[in-house]
Amino acid sequence: MRVISNHHLAAEGQSYNMHNIKDVINMNSLQEAKETDPMNGKTPLITRTVSSLCPVCLEVISARIFQEDEAVMIEKHCEEHGDFKDIYWSDAAIYRRFMSYWSDGLRINKSSKTSHGCPLDCGLCENHKSGTLLGIIDVTSRCNLSCPICFADAGNDKNEPTIGQIASMMQVLRDQIPVPCPAIQFSGGEPTMRVDLPDIVYLAKTMGFAQILLATNGLVLASRPDLCHELIQSGLSTVYLQFDGVTPEPYEAIRGVNLLPQKLRAIENLRQAGNLSTVLVPTLVKGTNDGQAGDIVRFASKKLDIIKGVNFQPVSFAGRIDQEERTAKRITIPDVLALLEDQTNNEITRDDFYPIPFVKPISHLIEAETGISQPVFMAHPCCGAGTYIYCQGGHMIPITRFLDVEGLMENVRQRVADFDGSRLGRLKMKGWILKDVPRFIDGAMVPDNLNLKKLILNVFIEGAREALIDFHTRFLFIGIMHFQDLYNMDLERLERCAIHYALPDGRLIPFCSYNSIHRCDPLGGKSFAKM
Repeated sequence: MRVISNHHLAAEGQSYNMHNIKDVINMNSLQEAKETDPMNGKTPLITRTVSSLCPVCLEVISARIFQEDEAVMIEKHCEEHGDFKDIYWSDAAIYRRFMSYWSDGLRINKSSKTSHGCPLDCGLCENHKSGTLLGIIDVTSRCNLSCPICFADAGNDKNEPTIGQIASMMQVLRDQIPVPCPAIQFSGGEPTMRVDLPDIVYLAKTMGFAQILLATNGLVLASRPDLCHELIQSGLSTVYLQFDGVTPEPYEAIRGVNLLPQKLRAIENLRQAGNLSTVLVPTLVKGTNDGQAGDIVRFASKKLDIIKGVNFQPVSFAGRIDQEERTAKRITIPDVLALLEDQTNNEITRDDFYPIPFVKPISHLIEAETGISQPVFMAHPCCGAGTYIYCQGGHMIPITRFLDVEGLMENVRQRVADFDGSRLGRLKMKGWILKDVPRFIDGAMVPDNLNLKKLILNVFIEGAREALIDFHTRFLFIGIMHFQDLYNMDLERLERCAIHYALPDGRLIPFCSYNSIHRCDPLGGKSFAKM
């Protein structure tokens, strides 16, 4: 098993100041356990120590991540508020596999100094280990729904930044060094309640964002085809559409009303407006809509002309949700993988998915080829999972069926490591791509109407946005992002978060930190959430 580094490890029982934790165990000396799994006598049990938070007082406390049967748990103790225990990952074997893709991370320039320690110094602070892959701006706190599971706790209050403030926030993202933030998402609240939303989208386009996304419940888009058209004309790239199921029941349980007809109408309006990229975003709640994960993917696979992805989000216990229900409703990434495996009759399996940093070698390859710094996927391996599937003849075929993705990534990683930075070295690398990449493709298994070799070579050699778009038009992306809450918070994960909220006061705050701790005044006021 690959050895994993742990920035906040300490020997069990050791006394230390959690606000000034030092590296005490490095990548080469970390051991997951001194015990042995009694079931097979070989595989070490998982046990690690990280920093976390008390869910009540927000004090930084030590937490233990450990294996219990086949699950991975997190437990912690606050001197004032007692013990807390929750599930971290539901499958220890998948946890081990994903953690083998650990990445050390990359600090950005212009980070803020620390004074109180993570996560109270979010800004981003000097301890953060990832640049911004996706910037989020809440353009309003107003919403036309009142969902009981809303992590934003949105409502009727009109608390929104001016378009000038939004421009300043986007400039902070674009000024990030070494790589400007490539993608921006407008969220809320419900962003379509702002009448100047098309102007905001156009502003983002003029500022150079390669991807401009809109997170929406779709109700306004369902009733206003003209707005769909105006947003697309203004430069909107992708719509992240809240989509909790293919029958009325999940919406009635999660949103309080059947919204399926509006979702279908919004998709059709976007199609008619010329939008070619909608991503369905189901919030999965155990016992409510987890039985429809497979059906949601099938629904998307039949509408590839407009739907390019499904991004599952297991419910996060932040914002407007009953904390007492977390044990009954908690669902983790391995749970979603098992659901997809079962509900697609093994057309899609857990082995088809990889963690976010798995694709890091592609960024390094394109950077070596072009000489231009690229966004690098440095997130913690437990933050998300993804795969691509090809749809043909009513079947869903994961890319792993005809492409040796692990062999390809390892080969790319080695070639980049050997690259000497010279012009000759760059020519040799292109020659390797042309010669060797095809051998990772199983020609007998590739679908008849798919020229996979051409697609991959275009991405690797050209590295251009057009090549990536061409790839995405032929495959359906399936992703899972499990955002943290105060019960399963791992500050080691938080330090590597690549999705950041931009605030009018110039700060950039990691997603999980903002929604669990700092979401009180979206205009940059007091940095504590309503508890």
